[in-house]
Parts: sequence; structure tokens; C-alpha cells
Amino acid sequence: MDLEARLPSADAVCDGGELDCGSGLLLIIRNAMQPLMPGGVLEVRSKEVSVKEDLPAWCRLVGHTLLAIEPAEGRMLRYFIRKKGADETFHGDLEQARSFAWTVRVRSTEEMRSQAFVRNHSFPVGQPASFDTLDLAPSAVEYLLAALGGCLAAGFRWRASRRGIDVRNLEVSLRAQADNILVFLGIEDKGHPGLRGIEGSFYVEAEADDDVLHALWEETLLRSPVTQSLVRQVQLTISLKRA
Repeated sequence: MDLEARLPSADAVCDGGELDCGSGLLLIIRNAMQPLMPGGVLEVRSKEVSVKEDLPAWCRLVGHTLLAIEPAEGRMLRYFIRKKGADETFHGDLEQARSFAWTVRVRSTEEMRSQAFVRNHSFPVGQPASFDTLDLAPSAVEYLLAALGGCLAAGFRWRASRRGIDVRNLEVSLRAQADNILVFLGIEDKGHPGLRGIEGSFYVEAEADDDVLHALWEETLLRSPVTQSLVRQVQLTISLKRA
């Protein structure tokens, strides 16, 4: 009996690409399971190595049955899950994800530097916009550009992985200039100290036609949280309080 003949028959297929369980994959899986009747089988495809441990643990936790794990092409693994019953908490968890707020705490240290604390991470932040190449920490503006580049790189790679496109090399090069940085320094009042614009290049090496890559790139830009925060007007409300 060949492999396909002995595998469970899937009622639906969900491709998670390289996304891990903690970054939204479980919501995608639960969304794909919604239309299935109890006892229905969902095939989950994933290239992320951590899913091999995390997905079985989640199935045991919620009561679904993991029927089989089978290797596929390349790094892909196929997980066959039998649905236990209705997911009563799904819509509530969707709403929780929709309204989730990221938090960061920044403490001033010394010599115009700060330390940022986010979840279980901590990193130094230098001056807002320094011109000194020997700074001990990246400037705040450089972190902004790095966040944009990282968001685009991860978003594109994940979307490519869902299409079965192997990305061999990927690099983002960004360049930005302030409208008038002298406003920040208090030397001039004309203009503003914010970025005038951001330009750059997105270099990718992958086995796919140009039109496919361009379509993936446009979707990445459209669905990038950092990109869309920059191109849209974001409400900013930060009040002064005595420590």
C-alpha cells in the first residue's frame, strides 16, 4: 500500500508555511477547522520545526486527535488532525487577537541612552538620530528602519513558504532622510524632524516567476503591520506623568 493510500483522508488543507504556533499558526488552524463537522480531518502543512512539538501538545490540550505526521517535499511535514467538536472559544480568541496591544517600557540610563524592555527581551537605544558612527547603541530612527525591514523580510518569507517557494537569499536595504533634523536640535523651526521619506530595495533569490514574486511583495506591503503604521496616520496619545 502506497503512502497516500494509508494516510487519513483530509476534508480540508491548511498551509502554515514557516509560521510557528506562537505567531498565529494556531489561529489559522482553528479558522480552517471551523467549517468541519466533528470527526472531520484537517491536514496541516508546515515547514517550521517547532510545530512538530507544539502542535501535538496543543491537540492533547484541546482534545483533537493527531492521526499522523508524515514528511512531504523538502522540509514540509503534514499533520492530520481529527476535530473533536465545536471550538466554543474561537471567536473570543479572534477578538482577543484583534484587540491585542503590544507594550514596551523604556528607561533612561546615562549619556543620552535608554534601555528598552519588551516581553522577555531588553535592548539599548541610542540618541534619537545620531550622526556618530562610534555610538554604543543604534539610534531610535535606526531601530524604526530595522523594524520595517524585519517586518517585510519575515512577512515575505512566510508568504513565499505557503506558496511552496524556497527563498534562498533575502535582504532589505533601506535609506531615510529627515525633513529637517535641525528642528530636533532646536537650531531651526521650519519643517519637522520626522522622516521625509523612506526608500530602499528588496533583494530576493527564489525559484519563482517575476510576476509571482511581485504579487507576493505587494501582498507583503499591504499586510505588514509596520509598513501600514507608517503609511497611515496613527493616533498618538502619550501623557506626561510625575514619577
